Amino acid sequence: MKDTIKIIGVLTLVCVICAFFLSFIFALAREKIEGNNNKIQQEAIYRLAPSAEKVTEVKAGNDVIYKLFDNKGDLIGYVFLAEGQGYQGKIKILAAVNPCFDEMKGIEIIDSVETPGLGDKIQGEAFKRQFNNLIISLPIEYVKDVPNKDNQIRAITGATVSSRAVVNILNDKINQLRERLLEK
Repeated sequence: MKDTIKIIGVLTLVCVICAFFLSFIFALAREKIEGNNNKIQQEAIYRLAPSAEKVTEVKAGNDVIYKLFDNKGDLIGYVFLAEGQGYQGKIKILAAVNPCFDEMKGIEIIDSVETPGLGDKIQGEAFKRQFNNLIISLPIEYVKDVPNKDNQIRAITGATVSSRAVVNILNDKINQLRERLLEK
């Protein structure tokens, strides 16, 4: 009995020390992690909208929308972050749309932990390219065969769940943002 209490005490002490050091290291690295995430996001914005000369950040409820302006100061579109559940974890998508919010200009997958070799194909250019100039006045749809409508994309074979997740995440966020933008 005495030995059991000693073992439990030692293990508890080791766990407390490890937890302290892990939280200390995380606190030191947090600023750098956030800086790297912001850098990745800014680079993705300019990949999605290379003609944007000025980007301004606007709060819309809990969301942040980036307004894109050309060199004349005219609004050329919006970029927003959409996040939701994929097959294995959260998927973060940066999407660019035109000023009328009826055509998607493109997407970038910012973060994803989908299955390597299958679901991670959502990060590939072939999949992302399908969202270039995609009509979003109707909900985006995914199909298993060749798309025959302007609002459809082809799902990745063997990763339909990941493809569906991307489509659902985008449709949900587009509907939310459309409502907020129309309020103004």
